[in-house]
Amino acid sequence: MTTVSFPADQGITPPWRDTTLSVADRVDFLLTEMTLEEKVAQLGSRWVGNDMQAERATEPSPMGEPESTFNVAPLQDVFAASGTISLEEASTYGLGHLTRVFGSLPVTVAEGAAELVRQHRVVLADSRLGIPALVHEECLTGFTTFGATVYPAAIAWGATFDADLVERMAAAIGRDMAAVGVHQGLSPVLDVVRDYRWGRVEETMGEDPYLVATLGAAYVRGLQSAGVIATLKHFAGYSASRAARNHAPVSMGRRELLDIILPTFETAMALAGARSVMNSYSDVDGVPAGADPWLLTEVLRDEWGFTGTVVSDYWAVPFLATMHRLAPDAEEAGILALRAGIDVELPDTLGFGQHLVERVRRGEVPESLVNRAARRLLRQKIELGLLDPQWTPEASVSAAAATDLDSPSNRALAREMAERSAVLLDAGPAPPLLHAGRPPPPCVPRVVTCTTRPSAHTPLSQRAHPTTSHSPARAFRTV
Repeated sequence: MTTVSFPADQGITPPWRDTTLSVADRVDFLLTEMTLEEKVAQLGSRWVGNDMQAERATEPSPMGEPESTFNVAPLQDVFAASGTISLEEASTYGLGHLTRVFGSLPVTVAEGAAELVRQHRVVLADSRLGIPALVHEECLTGFTTFGATVYPAAIAWGATFDADLVERMAAAIGRDMAAVGVHQGLSPVLDVVRDYRWGRVEETMGEDPYLVATLGAAYVRGLQSAGVIATLKHFAGYSASRAARNHAPVSMGRRELLDIILPTFETAMALAGARSVMNSYSDVDGVPAGADPWLLTEVLRDEWGFTGTVVSDYWAVPFLATMHRLAPDAEEAGILALRAGIDVELPDTLGFGQHLVERVRRGEVPESLVNRAARRLLRQKIELGLLDPQWTPEASVSAAAATDLDSPSNRALAREMAERSAVLLDAGPAPPLLHAGRPPPPCVPRVVTCTTRPSAHTPLSQRAHPTTSHSPARAFRTV
């Protein structure tokens, strides 16, 4: 490949940094300039806070395999394997994402900002074209970092039936994240509960697809109004696992998947413009989501017209080998995931590593797949301003010093959410509000069953808006 140099000391601005050009043109210019190694590097990530190390067994395993790794925690060996290289080594040709700089250790805002600048500088030092890494963090109940406001869990949002409140909360979360240089938040959870034994129910907004879709879209609007990319997860079927076991198979046909599970994701894209999706760990009817081109390409891209990025759930790519047994190793698992439609591997690079370069050059993997994924991520980096001439690591955290992650306004929002989510069930004829010596209140709220509850098979477009038929205010009655 022939490359063209644009030395900064000669005052020449490369076309991918020219803000007068369209985003699409800037991406085209950049992809043309990049080597195959540099494009592959954009598909990976590095979690500097992941310092787990695999411990090798000294005794033969029960299966007769010497040198096996004994897991104390489920899939511990996969977690540890990705934490064995330095950031410098991981970003030899550049890097796609930096993982949880603020959320890995209890750091102050100033400490986190300084570490983020340091990591950016490492990545840029190894990037021939000066392409920064995108920074992501968790943010379901607030910016998941030391000292930040913790908002009520998502199941409480569902109890409020208040899309405006959810949007205001998400906007506050997004403003805090953007102020300290974060570009993407790994929320909201749009899983629809199918079995309340599942251990992650509190992360969801409940069992009603319409309610989850409405509040999920509100969260996306709020977070992205602050310039932070929202990530819809877990796409799809994660909450419907067999016997409610985490990571268990999902015994579901396509009709139920299309009627109940997928509408929440489609709504958040159509009504709120969500810019990223995270795949589910589970397999649906025997096909793991992370290796399913029907789900990640045909439905998501071809039918819904989604143009953002698909990021893997943490270690979902190597799990295709170690958990689903679809591939002999992480490298082959990476090829399956890339073909299916995953663009960026999180939180570290195992399946999307430089082995892809050799596979492409041997003709075993089409370079068009690498280009497809790299184009989607580079587009987002340009849209976020990371390739504008004035962007610097220091400027990206310039607002951090003046940012209070647990401000009075944040706390007021958290309190409002908590109060609005409180639901008083029917306490019978003698609720505790009434007892000797206390005057009776003029009205005792009582939740009753809504008579307009739609059938599970009622089309999404025909269901009543939750602020009218499902509002708690309309469910309150006088005892």
